[in-house]
Amino acid sequence: MIPIGPLMIEHRLIERMIRVMQSKLESIREEKKADSDFIDTAVDFIRIYADRCHHGKEEDILFRDLAKKNISDEHKRIMRELIEEHKMGRNNVKKLVEAKEKYVRGDKGALEDIVSNMEILVKFYPKHIEKEDKHFFLPCMDYFNDAEKGAMLNEMREFDRRMIHDRYQKIVEGLE
Repeated sequence: MIPIGPLMIEHRLIERMIRVMQSKLESIREEKKADSDFIDTAVDFIRIYADRCHHGKEEDILFRDLAKKNISDEHKRIMRELIEEHKMGRNNVKKLVEAKEKYVRGDKGALEDIVSNMEILVKFYPKHIEKEDKHFFLPCMDYFNDAEKGAMLNEMREFDRRMIHDRYQKIVEGLE
């Protein structure tokens, strides 16, 4: 019963999407043309799956519970870095959306910003995931007893269950 199991499984899907984004990035460079539908799909994946679902569980559950523990200075430093990296990722996704919107409106110069921000994301995620997988998640499990791990795992499952309902409730509320 390790609550980081679901987080590491999510990493594998994020890695797959990043490989697809890398391939699309190469096509954009070669063709000097962006696929706005693909960018919308990639942004949706990153915002909802990688950030809201995955990073949400890290920040709202794992990091919250670790903050209550007497963790090493090294793990505190890594946790702060991970939080900052999450913010940086969100910022680059925002910039990618802005560049895509300019591009769709006819600003061909925005292609350079699309390429730049996609490149940042495809370079960022593999390093970020490696840091979490190899230098943070597993060692941090030693701070918790089995009951605490079980409680976190249950909370993560509930987080996933609630997330889709919360998302679509907000959509309807926004439309109303």
